[in-house]
Amino acid sequence: MKHIRLLSLALLLLPAQALSLDLGLSLEPAAAIPLSAPQSTIYKTGGAMSLKLLFGVLPFLDISTGVGVVGLPARAEGGATGAEWLAGAGLRLKRPHDAVSLSGLSPWLEADFLYVRTGPLNRPAVDVGAGVNLPLDEARNVWLGPFVRFVQTISGARNQYDDRDARILLVGLTLELKGQAGARREAEVEAAPHTCPTCPACPAAAVCPPAPKALPDRDGDTVPDRFDRCPDAPGPVDNQGCPIYNKIVVKEDRLELKEKIYFAWDQAVIEKESYPLLDEVVVALKDNKGFVVQVDGHADSSGADDHNQTLSEARANAVVDYLVDHGVPKSRLQAKGFSSSAPRDTNATAEGRENNRRVEFVVQFSIIKKEGDK
Repeated sequence: MKHIRLLSLALLLLPAQALSLDLGLSLEPAAAIPLSAPQSTIYKTGGAMSLKLLFGVLPFLDISTGVGVVGLPARAEGGATGAEWLAGAGLRLKRPHDAVSLSGLSPWLEADFLYVRTGPLNRPAVDVGAGVNLPLDEARNVWLGPFVRFVQTISGARNQYDDRDARILLVGLTLELKGQAGARREAEVEAAPHTCPTCPACPAAAVCPPAPKALPDRDGDTVPDRFDRCPDAPGPVDNQGCPIYNKIVVKEDRLELKEKIYFAWDQAVIEKESYPLLDEVVVALKDNKGFVVQVDGHADSSGADDHNQTLSEARANAVVDYLVDHGVPKSRLQAKGFSSSAPRDTNATAEGRENNRRVEFVVQFSIIKKEGDK
């Protein structure tokens, strides 16, 4: 037990220089199944737990060191539980954690040489294990997966002790935490600029490898087109690549108005106070030439359904006419009336009915033909 405690303490007090390595911490809870006599006749299936440090020396190779314990309950009622304490080191071959195929799965094989303490006995042991881990987060710092491990404790000839080797099968789950130092190093490599060194001694036929292909970004605002809500108009990253407008917000599926569009009572005549709002909609549509917009008109529940339907359609068309008159192509606009079928608020109060009389803009993003498409 003294040796086990010393090794555990050494694992916790690693020098600071070791923290610059690509480290991992592996926790392995498991069921422990005795496979050979006398253990299989004396004990039932029990449990095991081990804690390991993984030192990544190559993308596919770790040096492992750790401690563990195996507990086997007695078959006979009132019998003592068998306990085995282990410490050791080994090598783990694995599929590199930064591989992207096979859904990121990382199968591994491992072999360890162990020091085992069982009661008053100190013995050597070996184990071999295999498993497969799956990343649980995008940064690939947390991994989980099943494993199986075979442990053979070598008894040797001892007076008054059974000299047969003990064989135990462990079946469980591995929870692996990847060291942040390794993650930072990968991020630095990905972020490093692509350069092609030159020198007088370089052969003339040397070819610089091509730079990594950047994602398309046609408006040059550093937000790739596939993530950019406004791919034709430059905008800040924290606004999803869209310009910052005063009266509207470009959402993923709509132009959200910060103000209402006001109409004359029971008419499809736009009030002048709403002109600045519509003028900004014109600017947004001219900035974003890939937007096709549906203008939705809504009414409250006052009046007959036929009248409300006609009025909601007329008001939506009035907005379309305003946008066309100010330079937005009619081909990018369509109008639709919803009567009172989609209320935003209650129709039981005057304030609610006022909120339900509205015009909304739904954005349909047209697909731009990609370069090279036939």
